[in-house]
Amino acid sequence: MKNYKYIGLFLLSLGVISCDVNNDLDPILEETGPVVQLNTNGLDFSSYVSIGASFTAGFTDNALFIQAQENSFPNILAGKFGTDFSQPLMNDNIGGLLLAGNVIQGPRLYFNGAGPTPLQATPTTEVTNSVSGNLNNFGVPGAKSFHLVAEGYGNVQGVSLGLANPYFARMASSPTATVLGDAMAQNPTFFTLSEIGGNDVLGYALSGGSGVDQTGNIDPRTYGSSDITDPNVFASVFSNMVTALTANGAKGVVANLPYITNLAHFITVPYNPLNPNDPETGATLKAQIPLLNSVYGAVNQIFIGAGEPERAIVFSETETNSLVIYDEDATDLSEAITATLGASPTFVPFVQSLGLPAEAAPLVAGLLGSQYGKARSATAQDLFVLPSSSIIATVNNTAAAAIIAQSGGLLPANLAGQFSAEGVTLPLADKWVLTPQEQLAIKTATDAYNTTIAAVASANPNVALVDFKALLEQSATGIAFDQYTLTTSLVTGGLVSLDGVHLTGRGYALMANKILAAMDAEFGSNFTVATNGLAKADDHPTNYSPALR
Repeated sequence: MKNYKYIGLFLLSLGVISCDVNNDLDPILEETGPVVQLNTNGLDFSSYVSIGASFTAGFTDNALFIQAQENSFPNILAGKFGTDFSQPLMNDNIGGLLLAGNVIQGPRLYFNGAGPTPLQATPTTEVTNSVSGNLNNFGVPGAKSFHLVAEGYGNVQGVSLGLANPYFARMASSPTATVLGDAMAQNPTFFTLSEIGGNDVLGYALSGGSGVDQTGNIDPRTYGSSDITDPNVFASVFSNMVTALTANGAKGVVANLPYITNLAHFITVPYNPLNPNDPETGATLKAQIPLLNSVYGAVNQIFIGAGEPERAIVFSETETNSLVIYDEDATDLSEAITATLGASPTFVPFVQSLGLPAEAAPLVAGLLGSQYGKARSATAQDLFVLPSSSIIATVNNTAAAAIIAQSGGLLPANLAGQFSAEGVTLPLADKWVLTPQEQLAIKTATDAYNTTIAAVASANPNVALVDFKALLEQSATGIAFDQYTLTTSLVTGGLVSLDGVHLTGRGYALMANKILAAMDAEFGSNFTVATNGLAKADDHPTNYSPALR
């Protein structure tokens, strides 16, 4: 990124000096190279359609809004193609949606100087108000592969029931229309088919792997919103879509899928954020560590006895500490913890040290058994979803109330609260963390989808393949884009927007350029060398002002 630190001082000093000099100097002309004319090599862009999900729509900062749509990669491409391109524009730059006047999706995020935060504004885009006229952009945020060919996915009556997509409901030609069918009605001569399959694993990832891997189940009607799509279902949908789009000779570009777990949403929150030296929270944590190690010390002995010492939970008073998590794949040692603690001669004195009567020992043993039976210390191989940052080390009042109820009121509220600190005394729930096993399920499905995409593209001479998987992997160390270096770092990286998943306007411009490069390689066009053939980084933003409404 550019360094603007000293530019203001330089201009100020120059202004003072220039009061005493002659400013009527001849301008210094910028050196320009020879003009290279664009050669499309016969590609027909007279009816360009884009089909996909949120990336195709231009979704950014956790919302869809006008300026983001104008910076969508298909709109950027259409500008380079020199063709008209109609999008289902939102009503505002606030983002979010209304259904019969009720907010069903909130406004966009903005950076308030400390972190991403929702815009303090009310959405004005009403789902029941249909977008009229022919459209070219069929990017539908949230759509999985099989949704694109599902009748009724745009039926506004199904939105409140979770049976239809609110974004497609605004633009569907009829209640029974399909996304692919409406796109085909435009008689496309050129198309982009991008991020198909991304949402087929993204919902699972965003839920911390709390969905189901449906591999082996070829009936998507039985899937939940956070489930992973069976690769055979994906293969059938994708293959049929490409066949339909190219049947009349249209050419197009398809994109493979990156490993979404490399996105900022999954790599920003560290596995070990509990810092006893933190100037704000460190003192409170440090004061609790002796008690934490006393409780976990007893539990750790049971982990060791079960042959699972790697699950041990130990807090340091000098180093940053790992989070405590619930691992659904861990051996359930609930009964062993309850029985072992209940039989220990030192457990009753421990319970009494908490201010409880000796008779409470069996109750406390059962509580610790149920709470830590599938717990373990987090490692660097675990990934935490971005929203977890807002709840770590806070008291889960619902869990505290459950502990009080379970004890029949024997445990006081303050003690229940001490055993309900998220990631400290209360293991973080499955929805907050992607374990290595869950990450493997995402990778395995993504690899299977990409195998299909590559095979379909290779078999069809009218299709070019762009490698977005490699692009995201490269962004881990930095991607050069004009004078900038883009990375996946949240807020500062320039590639990924404030929601940690979708791209910035500049990221979408880079995406457009990679598509143009793939077209040059496959179809013999020359966008990558033609004058103004590629998008310029400075023409597309990385952040939008909160004043933009």
